[in-house]
Amino acid sequence: MNAPAIHPTAFPGVFTDGDRLYTLNSAPGHAVYGERAVSIDGAEYREWSVTRSKLAAYLRNGGRHFPLDETSSVLYLGAASGTTASHVADIACRGTVYCVEFSPRSFRDLVAVCETRPNMVPLLADATRPSEFAFAVDAVTLVYQDVAQKGQASILATNMKAFSSPSGMLVVKSRSEDVSRTPREVYNMVRGQLAGEGLAVVETVPLDPMEKDHAMMVVERA
Repeated sequence: MNAPAIHPTAFPGVFTDGDRLYTLNSAPGHAVYGERAVSIDGAEYREWSVTRSKLAAYLRNGGRHFPLDETSSVLYLGAASGTTASHVADIACRGTVYCVEFSPRSFRDLVAVCETRPNMVPLLADATRPSEFAFAVDAVTLVYQDVAQKGQASILATNMKAFSSPSGMLVVKSRSEDVSRTPREVYNMVRGQLAGEGLAVVETVPLDPMEKDHAMMVVERA
């Protein structure tokens, strides 16, 4: 079977065959979550699953703002076992991805992923307390947050300020914020909270059906 024709998208480091998304594998021969690999002209591309990665779902659902490139320095809050973080590391291949995870079990899996990707730095810490990991993190160009708890806007704002980040990407889990409100009401509430922190939401993209009751917010300093 012939390999699909893979070509760049409008987003740095993101590729497509017209249907699926891919990143160029920065650790050839190493899969992270059983994803398909396609080799073309000596380069290995990893399929980026839109059902396993909220960032991929954001792109699939029409997201237009993508503050990532090969030199990006990223603080990734809630890195879990490294699924999306590994694709971010593929994209920021000349930068650094600081991966903060609070769960010891997920952190063990994350460390294994980081061992094959030297631009990923695993940090076992609480995202709500940037002072715990400030010793290991330089100023960053993007804070990416996927943390399932209340106060998501405050956590993002605190970390963007602590590490002088001009941009943020926030996965809003509406059920984590307020189960009594509709997702739309929660998204409006979070936008107001971010504005109160001096941050402008430049885009909000619901992630349904891949991630029910979730949305991606792209944020910049106002």
